[in-house]
Amino acid sequence: MSIKGNLEELRRSVPAEVKIVAVSKFHSSDTILEAYGANQRSFGESRVQELRAKQQMLPEDIEWHFIGSLQRNKVKYIAPFIHLVHSLDSERLMLEIEKQAAANRRIIPCLLQLHVAHEDTKSGFLPDECRRFLAEGRWRDCKHVQLAGVMGMATFTDDLEQVRGEFRLIRSLFEEFKSDYFANDEHFREISMGMSGDYPIAVEEGATIIRVGTSIFGER
Repeated sequence: MSIKGNLEELRRSVPAEVKIVAVSKFHSSDTILEAYGANQRSFGESRVQELRAKQQMLPEDIEWHFIGSLQRNKVKYIAPFIHLVHSLDSERLMLEIEKQAAANRRIIPCLLQLHVAHEDTKSGFLPDECRRFLAEGRWRDCKHVQLAGVMGMATFTDDLEQVRGEFRLIRSLFEEFKSDYFANDEHFREISMGMSGDYPIAVEEGATIIRVGTSIFGER
């Protein structure tokens, strides 16, 4: 099936209010333009150099999402245009995003990356680490960083009940943080979870954003 056909099928399978971020990392600009031609506007990249190159070549109305591990020394390169950082995982990174956002006179929305998977290779705040981060409150001083919700990945496993349980934990942490810190903040509303292999479960468990590559672009 074509990229357009894949996108149409994907859109039919998820509620209209769930944002689809097309994971375009390692795909060419021509491939992204094919998806753009099928009315896809949100794309996810995980390498700063690749993202910068594509952003300079592709239409200005694309919403660029940074979905990989973000090094502090590279924040400055994406700060002028990034739409959403999915991978805020430390206070030091937050302070660098604050610095670069202020320099660009922007407010940059970020998601708190949660580590709930049973895999050491995945990064992010452990639940108790994130609780401490929020309780310490230094994020309140960052006027150019907008905490917009949470992001997490499930363990790569065939055990779908484990996957469901991890997505459920991400949702419950979101609700806890919303209640404790963001009850009156309309911007704290996103739950980014679910990829090509598990997005239907993520949607059932409350995802507001899914990050899908293979189901749109096929195997690389």
